[in-house]
Amino acid sequence: MIKFLVVTDAHLIRQNGKKVAYAPYVKEMDLWMRYVDEVTFICPSKITGKLLAQPFLRQDFNQIGLRRLEFHTLGSAIISFITVPYQFFVLCFAFAKADHIHLRCPGNLALLASIAQVLFPSKKKTAKYAGNFDPNAVQPIAYRWQKRILSNSFLTKNIDILAYGKWPDQSENVKPFFTATYKRNQITPLTKRDWNGPFKAVFVGTMGANKRPIEVFEIIKEMIDKGIDISIDFYGDGPLRTELESRVKLVGLEDKVRLHGNVDNSIVTEAYKNAHFSFLLSKSEGWPKAVAEAMFWGCIPIASQVSCVPWMLGAENSKFQIPNSKFENDTSSSKNNASSSESREEACCERGILIKELSTAEEQVTEYLSQPDVLQKFSENAATWSRQYTLDDFEEAIQQLIQND
Repeated sequence: MIKFLVVTDAHLIRQNGKKVAYAPYVKEMDLWMRYVDEVTFICPSKITGKLLAQPFLRQDFNQIGLRRLEFHTLGSAIISFITVPYQFFVLCFAFAKADHIHLRCPGNLALLASIAQVLFPSKKKTAKYAGNFDPNAVQPIAYRWQKRILSNSFLTKNIDILAYGKWPDQSENVKPFFTATYKRNQITPLTKRDWNGPFKAVFVGTMGANKRPIEVFEIIKEMIDKGIDISIDFYGDGPLRTELESRVKLVGLEDKVRLHGNVDNSIVTEAYKNAHFSFLLSKSEGWPKAVAEAMFWGCIPIASQVSCVPWMLGAENSKFQIPNSKFENDTSSSKNNASSSESREEACCERGILIKELSTAEEQVTEYLSQPDVLQKFSENAATWSRQYTLDDFEEAIQQLIQND
């Protein structure tokens, strides 16, 4: 019997009698909970804003609600500091009863849990680091501390830190990992695209400053102003949507720039299948699913140089070493090893447009539009690479982590 404890900063609340949380997070945790007997979540249980919520498939788990640790204002910082000793005690008490401790990083509660877990060296632990694991990335001090504590093999024992991609010079605690959206049985032949135009692009993500939807629009506008026949569909919602709508109307591009808001995943999938390009010019990322999902359908990503994006796009200047397998501890059959060998060869090929400087993005993209043969190869390479990382592979990796307890 495995008692599985999850510590996360993600809110878990009740809606219509169901335990719900942020939808993408729920989809992943449903897989983890499939292979354990008893589950407990330690996390915030109240939220004041909106939540793109989805109920967990499994509802028979326990929840220990803790106040979210916040330090944005003097008042919230004082209250958070006062509650830290109590929260530390709650974590230690729960750790003592658990068989497997699963930390969801980065976050303030995750930092506190990273410190508490040092007292339990014999407990089996996993830490899913959903942010940018680049050791040179500029990040909040809380993020840097938890990475250092968990990566330190002297302080932290018996742990697998699941980091996106494989960064050089990491401790034995850090394991390369991935995430996925589609299953193997969803793999179908790619849509035949005309790489001579007209061109279709998509943006999928939160309409917030980090994703830079306004900058994406300005790039599209510049291309249209130069006579390029291109249109874009924005999928997602957020604080910048109103401003984007105003800009579109101001320049009269409603027929070329369409804003759809949050839509069903099936609509986004169809958009990927028919689009030529997918823009993601984020300032920071973990594993950008909008890039991997687009690539799965042969939609070429146009993405900024953050986190593991250079590796995903097969850029020559990628800081990554290509992993020996999807998950380094994989002990699966020789068939999977052969598949990994083919994947490593394919991973050396470019499969997207990496934006190094935002100021030259439009020129960079426009230059590629005159090379339809190159774009066709990018599309094929993108699909081949992304289709290594299916939900089936993801679930198998999770099952392996649990069964190694």
